[in-house]
Amino acid sequence: MAGEKKSRAKSEQVKGKVKEAAGRAVGNERLEAEGRAEQAKGDARQAKEKAKDVFKH
Repeated sequence: MAGEKKSRAKSEQVKGKVKEAAGRAVGNERLEAEGRAEQAKGDARQAKEKAKDVFKH
């Protein structure tokens, strides 16, 4: 299950980067902001999972 959550965090980060790049390419600030938000969400999820691993071992 932890692996699933880690991959979910990574996919959110990647999806956010793609959205941000697409928004920048077409000049859509809203899409760009959504991409940054998704990246931040993925970063937070990844940090949470890393913290769990530290305390687990």
